[in-house]
Amino acid sequence: MPFVIIVLQSLLVTAWLVVLGRVLMSWIDPQFQKPVSQFLYSLTEPVLAPLRNVLPRAGMFDLSPLVLLIGLGFAMRLFLTL
Repeated sequence: MPFVIIVLQSLLVTAWLVVLGRVLMSWIDPQFQKPVSQFLYSLTEPVLAPLRNVLPRAGMFDLSPLVLLIGLGFAMRLFLTL
């Protein structure tokens, strides 16, 4: 059982870092034209698009990555306590 928890923790940390990478790359390459940006976009968009549809609009700011990062942070804390 500890092996499963360690794998889940690793996946959550990896997902958190990928979303953070997308946020940082969106400041550098907002059109997602570079290969790294396109890769991060393709990994995160399937999760962020439904969140974006549920969240209310905040002007020109996209809060879906923030909500996802907070959710992943809560999930990481949950698995750290197991």
